[in-house]
Parts: sequence; structure tokens; C-alpha cells
Amino acid sequence: MSTRAALVWSGRRNGSVRQVRRVVVLAVPPVQELDVVGPVEVFAGLNRLLGRRGPGYEIELVTSSAERTVTGESGLSLLAGRSFNEVRGPIDTLLVAGGTGVMNVRDPLLLRWLCERASQVRRLGSICTGAFLLAEAGLLDGRRATTHWGWAREMAKRYPRVSVDPNPIWIQDGRIYTSAGVTTGMDLALGLVEEDFGSAAALQVARGLVLFLRRPGGQAQFSVALSAQSSERKALHELQVWMAENPGEQMSVESLAARVAMSPRNFARVFLQALGKTPARYVQHLRVEAARRQLERTDKGVEEIASACGFGSAEVMRRAFLRGLGVTPARYREHFR
Repeated sequence: MSTRAALVWSGRRNGSVRQVRRVVVLAVPPVQELDVVGPVEVFAGLNRLLGRRGPGYEIELVTSSAERTVTGESGLSLLAGRSFNEVRGPIDTLLVAGGTGVMNVRDPLLLRWLCERASQVRRLGSICTGAFLLAEAGLLDGRRATTHWGWAREMAKRYPRVSVDPNPIWIQDGRIYTSAGVTTGMDLALGLVEEDFGSAAALQVARGLVLFLRRPGGQAQFSVALSAQSSERKALHELQVWMAENPGEQMSVESLAARVAMSPRNFARVFLQALGKTPARYVQHLRVEAARRQLERTDKGVEEIASACGFGSAEVMRRAFLRGLGVTPARYREHFR
């Protein structure tokens, strides 16, 4: 099926037509409510951003049950539009939400439907433990995938043909996407928005939802940037946000201390006490993460990425990658893109 067949065409502006992508979220009760609501809010956020020019997405919740009411693990109930076997017409993006219900599905009708739809959709994905259903259907065999770190070992044990990586917040392998725990479904959805409408639109949606940081796929579930949330000092917290957003800026102890109005000596002591890393080591890890994202998601040259991420030269970045990851930037790009 061509990608265009999975699109609804509506709205005309300055002689152009807008593509409306149909997104279907499959929920197997009991479902983790945020696995559904989080990504849906991201897609709806793009629709709100487009305003009169939109919508960009047609969003639908379907269930594996004959009942339209989908029980949630936290006590909330969601109302699905229909059962999976009542879905008609093409789908652009099909996402499987996580929860305890999805982890032990053996329904042959659902598995057959999922396999049939997987061959037709442009993108197939999962949030959190939704990856278990994709694996059960054999759709992750021979692929690299992730899930919530707490269930990664179990998934690897059950499905040895799947290369389970518990570290990234989401992984793209071809046209199949898997995300880690709970809120990473929103990160994945933002990544899909970025694919469809560009980085500026994805960032605007993230800001509209007041997300702390738009984390691209490949970033670790426990990353340098996330450590900013554990800082009890507001000044350090704000500094870390600035550092994550500006990896190419000057980040000597003296310059960082000046930004928070502290002496270099006191800053270095407080930083180490609060984060368990020296400023120099923290900056190194942050810049490696920033470079990893660009290697994964752009076609920029290594020299250009090294400069943008504050390494100064490709050789300096190469040494940092070898120390931190055990591979060169070129090998990293070759493996993870």
C-alpha cells in the first residue's frame, strides 16, 4: 500500500492541500492510561498548533475487547471508538499502548489482525510494554527494540529473537518504533510529529504541553539531561537546562560558575555534591549525548557535529566517544541510524 493511500486530504490554503494522517491507538485492558493519553495529547497538540490550517492527525482509540469501555490500571476508564476488528480503511500510524493487559495476549484473531495491519501501515509502534504484543506477533523478530527498563529482561527472556535494548527512550528500526516506559510515549509521539511536520512544530507542541525537555530517540532512559530534574537547587536546575540546550557554548568551570553567581571553587564543590559528577565529566557526557542525537537523526558531517556540540574538532569528539561508548562516531552512526 502506498503511503498516500493512508492519508485523508482536507483543507486548502494558498492552493495547497493538507495531509491528515490517521493515527490508531490500540488498547488492551487493563491499560496504562498515560500510554494512551500522553501520545494522543501530543498529536492533538499538533492539531491545536495548526488551528484553522489543520488538523494534521485524525486520532482514534480502539480496543481488543468487545466492550468499548477500556479499564485503566490507575482506576480511570477510557472510551474506545470501536473494537479492533471493526476498524475499516487505511491507517497511517498504528500504536500499541502498554499495561498489564497487553503482556499476556494470546488471542489469535488480534495477533492475525495486527500482523495484517503491520504490513499495510506506514508506521507501527508501541509504548512501554506494548512492545510485548508486537513481539508476540513476531513483528520484532530480528529487530532492535526497547520497553520499560523494569520489563526489558523479561521481554528478552520471552522473545530471544528480539534484540532488546533497555537503555534508549525510543528506538526506530525501519518503520517500527518502540518506546520505553510511560512518558516516553510522548517523546515517541513528538518524534513522529517531527518526522511529519518538522522540528519547529515538534518543539512548539512540547512547549505547549510544558514538557521539561523534548528528548529524541536514542537518548538513554537515565540520561545526563534527565539528571537536571534531581537537582534540589533551582540555580543548578536552570543551569543544567541551559547546558542541555546549548552544548556548543563555553562551559569551563569559571563560565558556568559565573552563570549562577558562584565562585568557581564553591560551584565545583556544590555541583559534585548535587550531581555526583565533576562539571568537566558532566559536560563531556552531555556533549556526547548531543552528538549521538545528531549522528542518529541528521546527515551532518562529523566535523560539523563536533563543532556544534562543543568538542572543537572531530578528533576530540572521536576520543570522547571511544572513552564513553567504546565506538567511534562513524561506527556509532553506522550502527544506530
